[in-house]
Amino acid sequence: MTVPPPGDAAAAPRVAGPGPFRRLLVATTSANLADGLMVVAVPWLASAITRDPVSIALVTAATRLPWLLFSLPVGAITDRFDRRRLVGLAATARAVLLLGFALLLVAVGAPAADPSAGADPAAGAGTGTVAGGDHSGVLLAGLVVLALLVGLAEVVGDNSAQTLIPSLVPEQRLTTANGRLWAAETVANQFVGPPLAGLLIAVGIALPFFVGAGGFAVAAAMVFTIAGSFRPPRSDGPPTRLSAEIAEGVRWLMGHRLLRSLAISLGVLNAASAMGAAVFVLFGQEVAGLDATGFGLLMTGSAVGAVLGGIAGPRLIRRWPPGTALAAAIVGMGAGDLLFGLLSQFAALWAVSLVTAVFIVVWNVITVSLRQSLIPDRLLGRVNSVYRFFGWGTIAIGTLLGGLVVWAFEPVVGREWAVRLPFLLCGLSYLLLLAWAWPRINNEQIARARAQAGEGGAAGADGPLAR
Repeated sequence: MTVPPPGDAAAAPRVAGPGPFRRLLVATTSANLADGLMVVAVPWLASAITRDPVSIALVTAATRLPWLLFSLPVGAITDRFDRRRLVGLAATARAVLLLGFALLLVAVGAPAADPSAGADPAAGAGTGTVAGGDHSGVLLAGLVVLALLVGLAEVVGDNSAQTLIPSLVPEQRLTTANGRLWAAETVANQFVGPPLAGLLIAVGIALPFFVGAGGFAVAAAMVFTIAGSFRPPRSDGPPTRLSAEIAEGVRWLMGHRLLRSLAISLGVLNAASAMGAAVFVLFGQEVAGLDATGFGLLMTGSAVGAVLGGIAGPRLIRRWPPGTALAAAIVGMGAGDLLFGLLSQFAALWAVSLVTAVFIVVWNVITVSLRQSLIPDRLLGRVNSVYRFFGWGTIAIGTLLGGLVVWAFEPVVGREWAVRLPFLLCGLSYLLLLAWAWPRINNEQIARARAQAGEGGAAGADGPLAR
């Protein structure tokens, strides 16, 4: 379809003061608190309905499938409309969806909040202990639909928020602003949200969904209080088709050697990581022997690491060349996943999660700042969406693969090692990736990209960098 271009150049995003950024920071924290509740509540509910790893992985994959299906058109839409409004509407949609599902849980009868660790692990969908067992299929289907729709809203909200940040802070403060946002996101998402979800689940498994709806409602309210227009500048010429704009974003990223390599690397990293995430709830219950509260507390290790990474990361980045820091991050994350798959004690798992999270923050802060400084503003939304299509779209594939690995290898190595195996494969994949990535994302390549951007070859022009 053909959509009119956004408003004129006078309506272009402007750099705002610290107040609007603080509002975005509060909104980000509130939304990620709600996300953190769902990180525990959704898989825990799935494991209460079924012990089948493929079914549980399907629920997890549904949250990421929209990144594969919708990230490209959403990116083009982000470059046409007010990005602040898109962020607010996405948060509102998630609030409504979670509230509706919470009411469904109350109406049909929620499953037992604490699935038995001794339940038959081979049980299929609907064979878990469910209050009103006839509704187990309805709940599982509803959970998949919820995950898909919330995931779609997340695509819109996250892509729009990331393209909004350069309009709120000057370029020289992007690294600091991104570091604060990553720290706030991870504290709320992994430090506060998961253990709080465990406590709420002990009261009633529907309760985290009600509280999550409130968190997204607060986020929407904060975003809508940010004053100003945040529509991208209008490009000269007649209106263009949405498909043509998507293709332009794809061409730009594919022609940019550094960002293309980072997108491919992120895709491999996320696909590998998703294998473990798919069965993380089973690992926590069956290998580590955790209840809902313990499972939530285990995730706080990553949160503490994210805080340390948010504080120390910018200092580390200033002392280390960015390419060296990215390579160290890949090695650190890979070693962390290998250790995680071999351990079972809570304290050891928690410590490994902490160290791994520091490297995750280092990777995120560097790569986000590079994208924001190298991509032209008028292309920022759609190029970011193409980047995330490659980088995040693979999560759904990796998630399903993780469930299939457990299902396929359980008869061969037993249930425990089948559940451990996705984490081991993840760590090996990270370490193998480094051999491919280093020649493409090293210090020399990053310096060349920044130099060309400063000369108008990237961020200062419409075309991509030369190869």
